Amino acid sequence: MRVLFVCLGNICRSPLAEGLFRELLRKAGLSDRVEVDSAGTADYHQGAPPHPGIRRLAQEKGFSLDGQRARRLTLQDLEEADLIVAMDRSNREEVFALNPQVEPKVRLLLEFADTRELDVHDPYYTGDFTRTYRQVEAGCRGLLTHIRRQLSAEPSP
Repeated sequence: MRVLFVCLGNICRSPLAEGLFRELLRKAGLSDRVEVDSAGTADYHQGAPPHPGIRRLAQEKGFSLDGQRARRLTLQDLEEADLIVAMDRSNREEVFALNPQVEPKVRLLLEFADTRELDVHDPYYTGDFTRTYRQVEAGCRGLLTHIRRQLSAEPSP
């Protein structure tokens, strides 16, 4: 299974979700069954590592974002992903604009969390990385439950 996290610049929210979800998959023993990646709908930060505030937060929480570099979402990404997880409604609309046919496999991260919020807060301008982390963590934990259900429903080889 391939999961792709999408935000605007691929420098804050989606790299955080990618790194945290990788860690949750590792702890759940599912790293070999689920591939994780992230991309942005814009190329503002192409090739840059995640925002220093996001890297610092990940380190404090005990996981790494090493090796991640911002990149722009491609049509190939959309075709290859089994689940495309957008950080907010604007990102979701940008995905649909790139390829409307992927709509059935696009979800908002916070759809997997126990919250009324729909959009993960973008900390790029506010610096409120803690709020973003809480939202991403809740969404990723809910997504892990969703993925476990899907994997257990798959027929055995």
